[in-house]
Amino acid sequence: MPETAVNPVIIDLGKKKKKQIKKLRSGEGRLMNTINETIEVLQADGTVNKNAQPIIVVVREKAESPWPKVF
Repeated sequence: MPETAVNPVIIDLGKKKKKQIKKLRSGEGRLMNTINETIEVLQADGTVNKNAQPIIVVVREKAESPWPKVF
């Protein structure tokens, strides 16, 4: 690995609903806000360089309930 290589930032968001993941893929929604806030905190702490770019986001689609919704 070259000396200029940067360790990637990995954010595990856990299991999320299909709709939330779809919004994240288009760069919108609550999950995108969470990622942006996390990066800002890491930059403010000095954990991540202000110019850091590599980001890996791990999200798993929440399994739908086998039971029908009852209102």
